[in-house]
Order: sequence, then C-alpha cells, then structure tokens
Amino acid sequence: MSSSRDEYSLKHMSNLMGSRRQKAEDDAERSLIGSSSGDAANILDKDPSSPLFIYVLAFFSALGGFLFGYDTGVVSGAMLLLKKEMNLDALWQELLVSSTVGAAALSALSGASLNGWLGRKICILMASFIFTVGGVILSLSPDKVVLLVGRITVGLGIGISSMTVPVYIAEVSPSHLRGQLVTINTLFITGGQFIASVIDGAFSYLSHDGWRYMLGLSVVPAALQFVGFFFLPESPRWLLQKGRSQEARQVLSQIRGGQNVDEEYNTIRTSIEEEEKEAGGGGLVILRILRHGPTRRALIVGCGLQMFQQLSGINTVMYYSATILQMSGVRDDKQAIWLAAVTSATNFVFTLVGVWLVERVGRRKLTLGSLIGTGLSLTLLAVGFLLSAKNSPSITLHPVDSQNSTCRLYEFCESCMLDPGCGFCYRENNTRVYDSSCVPVNQESTDHAAWGRCSSNLTEATDSPFWAYNYCPTSYSWIVLMGLILYLAFFAPGMGPMPWTVNSEIYPLWARSTGNACSAGVNWTFNVLVSLTFLHVAEFLTYFGAFFMYTGLVVLGLLFVLGCLPETQGLQLEDIENLFIGPLCSCGASSSNNNRHIQYIRVKGNNYQPSNSDASDVE
Repeated sequence: MSSSRDEYSLKHMSNLMGSRRQKAEDDAERSLIGSSSGDAANILDKDPSSPLFIYVLAFFSALGGFLFGYDTGVVSGAMLLLKKEMNLDALWQELLVSSTVGAAALSALSGASLNGWLGRKICILMASFIFTVGGVILSLSPDKVVLLVGRITVGLGIGISSMTVPVYIAEVSPSHLRGQLVTINTLFITGGQFIASVIDGAFSYLSHDGWRYMLGLSVVPAALQFVGFFFLPESPRWLLQKGRSQEARQVLSQIRGGQNVDEEYNTIRTSIEEEEKEAGGGGLVILRILRHGPTRRALIVGCGLQMFQQLSGINTVMYYSATILQMSGVRDDKQAIWLAAVTSATNFVFTLVGVWLVERVGRRKLTLGSLIGTGLSLTLLAVGFLLSAKNSPSITLHPVDSQNSTCRLYEFCESCMLDPGCGFCYRENNTRVYDSSCVPVNQESTDHAAWGRCSSNLTEATDSPFWAYNYCPTSYSWIVLMGLILYLAFFAPGMGPMPWTVNSEIYPLWARSTGNACSAGVNWTFNVLVSLTFLHVAEFLTYFGAFFMYTGLVVLGLLFVLGCLPETQGLQLEDIENLFIGPLCSCGASSSNNNRHIQYIRVKGNNYQPSNSDASDVE
C-alpha cells in the first residue's frame, strides 16, 4: 500500500510539473499571434481599462470588413436593375457575382506573402485603394464588360482585406479584448450587407442608372479607411519580425496608452525568436500537416466545415436574395429589394446572437443546432417554390409565333418561366389569372415581350396585361420570405462564424497559418462554385429542386459535424490537439468524454510528432 501511495505521489508531482511546464510553453506559443501571455496577460487583466485608441484602430480596420459585406451584398438588389438595363442572361449574372469571389480567392492566396513583405498597414491601405478604384469603375461602367472588370477589381480588394484585417486587429489588441475586437470585423461584414440592401432599396426608385449609385457608394468607406490608416501605426509584431525593435516598442506603448509594456514586449520578442527557430527546418508545413495524423484530421475537419458552410447555400441567399424573392412571385423590383433588406437585417441581428451564445453553448452544439434549423428552413423554401409550381397558372392562349420558338409549346407558367428565352403574359382579376400566354422575350430588354400585347409599344396602355419574366404569379411568396428569414436566423449564429472560430483553434502553432489558409481557400473555392452555378442549377432542377438539393447537402454537413467535430470550448491548446488523436469519425464522440486526459511528450518545446504511434494515451 505504501509503495502504491509513493508511486501515486511521484506520478502526481510529475504530472503537476509537466502541466506547469506545458502551460509555460503554450503561453509563449500563444503570444505568436500578438497576444500578451503569461505575466503580460496578468498585468492587463488587473487593469482591464483600455485606451480609446485601440477602439479607433479596430474601427478603421473593420471598415475593410464593412466593404467586404457591402460589395458582396449590394449586388443582390443591383442585379435586378442590371439584368434589365443591360439585358443580362443567367451566365452574365453569375459571372458578375462570382467574379468578385474568384478574384478575392486569388488575392487572398497572395495576401499572406504581401502581409509578410509589406506589413499589415500597407496591405490595408492597398486594399482600400483597390476598393476605391473598383467603386469608380463600377459607377462609370458603360457596358457589362467594364462592369465585370470593376467587380474583379473590387474582389482583389476583398481578398487582401479579408486576410489582413483580422490579423491586424488580433496583433494590436490586448488579450482581454481580443475576442471582442476581432468579432467587430464579423459584425461589420454583416452590417455592410445590411447597409447595402438599404442603399439598394433607396436607389431602386430611380428610373435609370440606380445601380450606378448602389455599386459606386462603396468609394465612401474605402476612402475613409484609406485616409484614416495614414495616421495609424503598423503592427508591433510585424515591426519586431523585421528587426525594427525601437519602433515596435514605441508603437506598443502608444497602443497601450502609455502603460508599461516591457513584459509584453519581451514576451512577443521571445516567442517570435522561438517561431523562427521552429520554422527553420522540417520542410514544407503543408507536407508536415499531411504526414502528421492529428493535424491532418484537424485540417479535414476545418476544410469540411468551410465547405459545408458554402454548400448550405448561404451566398446563394445573400447574393441572390432579391432574385429569389422575385422568383417566388414578388412582382415589383422595389418590393423584392426591400424584402431582401429584411433578410440582411436578420443576418446582422442573429450574428450578434451568435457572439452571445458561443461561449455559453459551445461550438459543437451551436453548429449542430444551426445546421438543423438551416436544413428545416431550406425545406420550407423548397416547399414554397413547390407549391408555387404545383399551382402554376395554365396557359390559355397560344398566339401564332412567326419565329417558331419553343415558347408556344408550354402549357403552364412554370415551364415557360424556366426557359430563359420566354416570358409569361397575362391579365389578372384579383387573384385569378386569365388570358395568359407564353411568348418570346425581347432580346434587348427582358422588361417586355418580343412581340404581341406585352411588347414595349403596347405596355403603356391602362388596360395592358402584366408581363412576368423569371417568375410566375402566385400567392405563396410569403412562404419563401419566411423561409429566407428563418434560414438566416438559424445560419447566422452558428454556421456563419463557427467555421472561422473553430479553424482558429484546432491547429497547433506551427500549422496554424497554413491550416487557416487552406481552409479559407476551400471556403472561397466553394463560394465561387455555388454562386456561379445557382441560376443554372435552378434552371435544370427547377427552383424547388435546387433548394431540396441544398437541404440534402445540409444533411450531409450535419452528419459530418456530428461525427467529426469535437467541442473546443474552454480547452487549452494541448487539449484541443489531443481531440484529434483518434480516428477521424470518433472526433465528435471525444467531446463528451470530459474525464479523459491525454499527454504529449514534448521535445524542445515542439509539439510536432512524426507519426501517430509516437503519441500515447494516459487514462
């Protein structure tokens, strides 16, 4: 019994010393992203008051997030006006939406190199300058080709900004405010989308060129950020990396409001030196990640979350919300744009809910609940379109078609509407549709038919019939609107921010930058894929078929999260790494096993292991 107690005491002391040593090493590791760890963190925690200057930095930085949200959200309402004034077909609409995302993906890949070479401040100035140039091109575009160039230009600014702004905010923030200040960027993105929808609604009343103001007003916040950042400092961590020690100390002191920064400064400098030593060998980081079992599984989980975020259709809803509402039977462009503003407001408000819930509910439960609600909402959207299709008005008139088009062959509005070359011409008596026909659309403007009673020369008459292009008259539009609002109410708190939050936590220090870059690349890639194919998918599968497809993809995402995503709430860095030691499909189960303790044997402060067999589980 005595030997057993001695053995237990020795084991307890060993574990205690190991845990303290591990904590000290991880405190240094965490400071690599600019946090003030150890004693510096204690100093800041004792004095939680922070100078106003740090909030000024966060505000001007997060204007990049606002521009991100504005330029991706404004296209929803502008597209309704553009497709009429420039006679855009489905392919051109998809190009104008997805070209911005594609350009952002390319510039984001180069963003990491630019950040290391030029610094955070220069990159943010560069992004705001590109935003300004892009806004001017968009507002002055004479045709759709120049408009495409403007959208690509704006996308280049979005990519650089999306990579730089969160890094800059994280590196200048004190530890006790970091989460709150980084979240400002997410709120500014959703806020930008909401303001964009309000601007869309306001300028939809202009009879001509309203889209120019919608797209061009992004110049205002871009110019504000450009001017503001001339007077703001560079990141102290980047300055230290470049050997500009004295300047780094002065900037850190300025940001901290004149407080004693010696502890924090020394911690950051020491951790940067350690990082440079670790980066000196071992080959390409991505190859090390793929060879090392736990980080490989973490990468699969991180990339999978980003993939399912896009496959659940979020950017279909954000980019095409006004178009979707019009597809559901909302006849007036202005009404569709203002209803889209309601959906953007929902996205913004429920993102705030997610910020409040994430530390109370946990990442895993919040993501699972979000996916369940998102799937049900997409089902409601699909049912709304299905009911509209099943109750589609019949075509009662078949006028002689001199062009011998396919429009004369359709018997119902639904099939006529799905043909991009046709439109539905009808009269209405309260809720009853009569004297309806399917005729070719005017190639110069989809506002009118190519000939007949709904053509441009006859629509000014007081008793003229209605012309519906891309939608059918229906009484089920309210179901689609409810589905959109519920979709965003469930998506925004969970699947909106959680893929980014989880990816920032699940990688060890040496793999964090590369892991986040890979997962972000997956997000942008599937963003392009979804936004570039939505209108064509809706054409081939019908509208209700497209949303049933997204529902199926959400179910797959739910199964993936259920089996593979562990809970990371409240865990230390080494604990999060240990969650991925077992097989991939057991990751989810490990989150419920709170009594399991797994220890790594650390060699020279490095937590990298060449193979799975090197790790041992201690029960």
